[in-house]
Amino acid sequence: MSSRHWAAMGESTFVAGIWVLFIVHRLLGRTVFRALLWPVVLTYWMTRPELRAHSLGYLRRLRPDAGWRQGVAHVRLFAETMLDKLLAMAGRYPMERVQERGADLIHAQARSGRGGVLVTAHMGCLELCQALAERRPDFKVNVLVHTRHAEAFNRILRRLRPQTEVALIEVTDLDMALTLKLAAKVEAGEFIAIAGDRVPVRGSKTVPVPFLGGMADFPVGPYLIAGLLQCPLYLMLSLHEGRGYALEFETLADTVELPRRSREAALAVYAQRFADALTLRLQRSPYDWFNFYAFWDRPRNDAHAAHPV
Repeated sequence: MSSRHWAAMGESTFVAGIWVLFIVHRLLGRTVFRALLWPVVLTYWMTRPELRAHSLGYLRRLRPDAGWRQGVAHVRLFAETMLDKLLAMAGRYPMERVQERGADLIHAQARSGRGGVLVTAHMGCLELCQALAERRPDFKVNVLVHTRHAEAFNRILRRLRPQTEVALIEVTDLDMALTLKLAAKVEAGEFIAIAGDRVPVRGSKTVPVPFLGGMADFPVGPYLIAGLLQCPLYLMLSLHEGRGYALEFETLADTVELPRRSREAALAVYAQRFADALTLRLQRSPYDWFNFYAFWDRPRNDAHAAHPV
């Protein structure tokens, strides 16, 4: 089986599919939406061998006996979460179902006059941070994304909610212009959110660290940015809990120190902190991680075909 880079597979969350989910839910409600979702998920599961392999490969690191039922449940939760992402973007998700943990850390940092870097993961419904931003005007978020779908999502975001405190920024390289732009946002008390669990598209900036029983390559972009901007580094994760979600924040470092002579080792320390924090959440909610591509045991020339962010 080929082990293609995730960017070469395209995004399943293409714009047309998102609007179909939204319209079905608006017209028929959640119960009917869930009933209609099962045949779609089963068809997707049966016709996508790479997705099956990657889903089960991940799940079996947490539950060695995981089989097709668990794999289908994994994909079904992803599909339903896509609806919640859209509802959150439209301001229609019931916020009484959302628990916040550690958010006071972020608000205290914003009140200090400077922002920080939020390292995130492809789990749960992080779009709920938009609702958090609107409830707390001191929380302004700029999300760095790798793909060209950023502008498409920005258009959806503007259409669903013209006034929003969340902006998506497409990134290809961490160059001087982008660094200055991000520095200005942090100095203005805003936050930079960037995924810590996606191997970048090109460049050579990843570090291998232990994760769920194997060695995995993690991008170092969040730690490079926090080090360059000399600002705090926070964890921001979302996962299903009860009938809704939990948004969890945690301080990973008050200041990211990257000594010139031991930069690689220092980056690995920060990546390991993130991997350990991610592991704790996935042990609680294993179906919540939506990285459907080869994450472990990647060939070194593929793993390092990456850019800094």
